[in-house]
Amino acid sequence: MTRPFLGFGLGLRKEHYLEILEHRSEVDWFEIISENYMVDGGKQLHYLERIRADYPMVMHGVSLSIGSSDPLDRSYLEALRALADRVEPAWISDHLCWTGVGGHNYHDLLPLPYTREAIDHVAERVRRVQDFLGRQILLENLSSYVTFRDSAMSEWEFLSAVCEAADCLILLDVNNIFVSAVNHGFDPLEYIRGVPSQRVWQIHLAGHTSNESGRILIDTHDQPVRDEVWSLYEAAARHLGPVSTMIERDDNIPPLDELLGELDAARRIAGPHWAAPLS
Repeated sequence: MTRPFLGFGLGLRKEHYLEILEHRSEVDWFEIISENYMVDGGKQLHYLERIRADYPMVMHGVSLSIGSSDPLDRSYLEALRALADRVEPAWISDHLCWTGVGGHNYHDLLPLPYTREAIDHVAERVRRVQDFLGRQILLENLSSYVTFRDSAMSEWEFLSAVCEAADCLILLDVNNIFVSAVNHGFDPLEYIRGVPSQRVWQIHLAGHTSNESGRILIDTHDQPVRDEVWSLYEAAARHLGPVSTMIERDDNIPPLDELLGELDAARRIAGPHWAAPLS
């Protein structure tokens, strides 16, 4: 499939519903957190449907738990498919991780060992999800704070191998690459160069913080995008070509104008490297 280009988007947050409806914003598209709208009714769906009438949307989940050893949750997948029928998103994404085991949801995005066994396990589950949804999905790279002794390859080799085996796509989180690069001591540029560029359909940009010692970075999504991440984004834009890009902000939500300013920064950084968007 040819990679579509939606432009520059934001995560849709309830704090901005009314302003988005009252004033046409300089946003090309919105990303929704799937689980927030997997309900039968209420204000969330009311505003979603109104905003969806004016803006393209994509769906981004946090509970697929594609790497778990638990069986895939059919009721979750049915609700996800029903929401997709309602929203008609350009695509659906989730994380290359596990979020629970033994029927218990830990409400966290937990990393996997980078092994051949894990590749085969995850790829088989992704293929089943894609068959159920009737579409390819995007998998997002995590920020991580631990590694596994059994890992036999780099994270980018693992991500690439899973996506090739499952024939799925990539949501490349540039902030997560930077956070993990600092935490684990690898070259973030090698990561970007190491993934199959034709499979990268979306980019996330976000802010992070550090622990008290300043030696561990934490992906908090509650701060503006840092200068180092902007620099890495420029390198990604140069290497990958036009990729739909969005700003993620999940806590300490600022006024919409502040996020629009960050979106303009993304346009200025990527623009010189993207002579013409792919279609």
